[in-house]
Amino acid sequence: MSESPALPVTLDRRSATPLAVQLAEELRTAAADGRLRSGDRLPSTRALAAQLKVSRTVTAAAYEQLHAEGWIAGKHGSGTYVTTAPPGSPTARPRRAKPAAEDEAAVDLRPGSPWAGGIDRSAWRRAWRGAAEAAPMLRHQRAGLPAYRAVVAEHLLRHRGLRVRAEFDESGEGESVLATGGTTAAVAELAATVLRQGDTVAVEDPGYQRAVETMRAAGLRVVPIPVDANGLLLDAVPAGAKAVYCSPAHQYPLGRRMSAGRRVELVERARREGWLVIEDDYDGELRYDVAPLPLLAALAPDVVVHLGTTSKILTPTLGAGWLVAPPAVVSAVLEHRESTGASPSAAGQLVVVELARNGDLGRHLRKLRRELSERRALLVRALTDGGVAVIGDDAGAHLVVPLDSAETERDLIGRARARGLVLDGLARHHCGKPTWFGIALGYAACSRKQLHEAIPELLEVFTGRVRSSG
Repeated sequence: MSESPALPVTLDRRSATPLAVQLAEELRTAAADGRLRSGDRLPSTRALAAQLKVSRTVTAAAYEQLHAEGWIAGKHGSGTYVTTAPPGSPTARPRRAKPAAEDEAAVDLRPGSPWAGGIDRSAWRRAWRGAAEAAPMLRHQRAGLPAYRAVVAEHLLRHRGLRVRAEFDESGEGESVLATGGTTAAVAELAATVLRQGDTVAVEDPGYQRAVETMRAAGLRVVPIPVDANGLLLDAVPAGAKAVYCSPAHQYPLGRRMSAGRRVELVERARREGWLVIEDDYDGELRYDVAPLPLLAALAPDVVVHLGTTSKILTPTLGAGWLVAPPAVVSAVLEHRESTGASPSAAGQLVVVELARNGDLGRHLRKLRRELSERRALLVRALTDGGVAVIGDDAGAHLVVPLDSAETERDLIGRARARGLVLDGLARHHCGKPTWFGIALGYAACSRKQLHEAIPELLEVFTGRVRSSG
């Protein structure tokens, strides 16, 4: 990448066209006709303002507009670069601007990522060395490694208050715990076994769209159900539904928990109307204010399938999760695995077993809760002190800044990307017509230093653009 020479810009201060609009048009034209090339570095908004003898508000507004259109991209700590070659140029190869999420210099503030940087590397290496001592397997263990399922049982008892059978064999028959490849993999197995093509599944909206698309790919009819401060609105679940998918511990992406009353009503109606409740325990281990409410699987083990994963508390590298379900569901999943030859990978399970055996898993969870609690407090304090409203429980690895429209949401995401910050909006998390708008701010993927440095930029992005949370 090269730094551009003095920008070919002329502003007419007598024109009725705002200076920011003129500047954006001049730079857009220069990029289109080849005077600015893909990879050219632009001056900072402050330096360009000084060069043109205008306020920084003018240059910042122009850059934000060009970023939203895809002409430029910001790299945190590096600068702003032209990303688009002149259309039709014989010397320019067609190329797309590199997404900000893939830019190593960008600060990733999207939810859904773990604090992988906090994993003790010595413990990590020790676990992999220990896993390598296991003899090569002769055949797949469809239920998952007995030692891994025992670790899951202990984890659920200690950290989620769920008591399950703690003695396991290779068959998995008559048991309630199975290893999985993660939450989405488990949803796919349920869609292929206990549910049938054409069955209706009610899902939270907004909610986890990978699960939604997995269900749709299996031929299920997905019906979006609105959520409020207490969780999924059960009166909206249609007659004849076969299953309800929800994340009651820390609703994704709104960050609230399902109330005790709503939980009781859900399991009572599930028993009465024949629903299978799929409980995605998203961020269930990460609560910082009070003890988490009992799992749905503890309230109604006969109608609830509980799903968990190591992807959020450790790393997706392991590809290890779990499913706790009634015997009929467990048998159906095992039969499906046997008939299709599918089974969860044992490598990640072995690493989890070693982490637990050495006490490193427990130490990491304690450190994880402490770190993310402090990060959340830091972010909430900075935003609220700056007049920015936030919603969501004191839990998990993200919070939400509510906004008034999809347009505002898109605008703020674009403005943030121009500053090298990658944000996520609520609108894309709907499978029906979007009704919630805002920014879901994750604080686990970045470093503590990056979070500190990002806060002033976030406040600039949000200032004057955020509604009251009501």
